[in-house]
Amino acid sequence: MKLRQKENNYFITSKKSFEGSAVDSLFIRQAFDFAFEMVYGEGFHRICRSGGQLNRTKKEIFQNTFQGKLAEIVLYEDLKLQNIEVESPDFSIHGKGIWDETDLKANGKFICVKSAAFFSNLFLLETKDWDLEGRYIPNQGNLSNSFYDFFVLVRIKPDIKYVLKKAVESKENLWHEVQKLIWFYDIPGCFSIATFRYIVKNQYIIPKNALLNTKTKMDAGNYYIQSGDLHHLENLYSGLKEK
Repeated sequence: MKLRQKENNYFITSKKSFEGSAVDSLFIRQAFDFAFEMVYGEGFHRICRSGGQLNRTKKEIFQNTFQGKLAEIVLYEDLKLQNIEVESPDFSIHGKGIWDETDLKANGKFICVKSAAFFSNLFLLETKDWDLEGRYIPNQGNLSNSFYDFFVLVRIKPDIKYVLKKAVESKENLWHEVQKLIWFYDIPGCFSIATFRYIVKNQYIIPKNALLNTKTKMDAGNYYIQSGDLHHLENLYSGLKEK
């Protein structure tokens, strides 16, 4: 289902309520240490999104990296509980020009994991990163895989941006704010490469500079699928178990 559009405003029409499960404190520490080293240590992240203009601060990049890695970890643990053969998340620290081949790889299939705050109801993929066949452009010519088999949305509570809004950027202060809270996640659904190609072909796009729900200005153009339209996780489990 497409977003409802009124001039330059786009409105969500198909939502899914957050149904949180607690995150193990060990996973919080793993995601935190990885994100800190990637942003404040030897790693590298782009300051701009693909097609975007806004420069992200180091704290904003840290927030995004923490949330993204935590999403990978909890999905990895979820797949293990389903007795699915899945490779561990990549915790290696990459410099400029090097990035992960995939978020997760399970039974030979590639998974794109997208993280969002608990109140979010859109799975967003920046249009500049994908071609019309659904290939991930940064991977072409560099890595072995340019297609993802499945796409999964993971939502995290609380919102890391709110948690660290006033935090001083030292490792001790950031960790103090993160560790004192109980963290939750949910996995509202997934979709396959076939669904993504349908989205691309039929122009499920919220354009750059458009307003989402009259208040959030889009920094870059994005393909989207609403959380209420995501497929059930059983589709992911069965698809990953196929040889």
